[in-house]
Amino acid sequence: MLIDSHCHLNYKGLVEDQQAVIERARASGVTGFLNISTRQREWADIVATAEREADVWASIGIHPHEADAHADLGAAALMSAAEHPRVIAIGETGLDYFYDHSDRAVQRALFRVHIGVARETGLPLIVHTRDAEDDTAAIIAEEMGKGAFPALIHCFTASADFARKMLDLGLTISLSGIVTFKNAKDLQDIAHSLPDDRLLVETDAPFLAPVPHRGRTCEPAFVADTARFVAGLRDTSAEALGEQTTSNFFNLFKKAAA
Repeated sequence: MLIDSHCHLNYKGLVEDQQAVIERARASGVTGFLNISTRQREWADIVATAEREADVWASIGIHPHEADAHADLGAAALMSAAEHPRVIAIGETGLDYFYDHSDRAVQRALFRVHIGVARETGLPLIVHTRDAEDDTAAIIAEEMGKGAFPALIHCFTASADFARKMLDLGLTISLSGIVTFKNAKDLQDIAHSLPDDRLLVETDAPFLAPVPHRGRTCEPAFVADTARFVAGLRDTSAEALGEQTTSNFFNLFKKAAA
């Protein structure tokens, strides 16, 4: 019983054999998939996959890498897309100062647009942050002061201090296959200490395949490997961690539960 809380089923590497990818994941115990968009032109295909597959849900949003190309995207477009019954989240959005593919000011402005939509709709905000801890934390804290909104940090790789700040603000933290990497000791320490009810697991497929699949195209089926590893870090069973993270998923993504 596992949910891959963040995957890109319509990306190259998965979409060519999408149905088989989904079936392999189901055979590995995956009972749900959150299919993530990163550009507006992807929204229709992402939603179509969710319409076709009863255990797949969709998010709509703009990745910070794509911010410059969507600088004029207003809240209305997101609000309209979010009305679809299979759309359960806003994002992924956020800040990426590692690659700087888009202007930082544009990234920050579009991040705030997404936050406003998450607040208005009640749909959880899926946050990407890389090398931008200070600005991400400051924006989320400031925006929370204007009115609370549900949110998570996906593919968490930041510091323990950032994790504490996000938990204090009510966010959930999602762990990807990176936590299984040999050089991820700090992240493993964070994974060990996260509150039971604020933890999710994901693949970010087709990226970041966990051990023992490194070097391969990542698939949602591999979330089972990440879950087993995290369970070991937390001195629990894979079954118990699967049940807990599945419960956490539906507690956060209430539209999926409904």
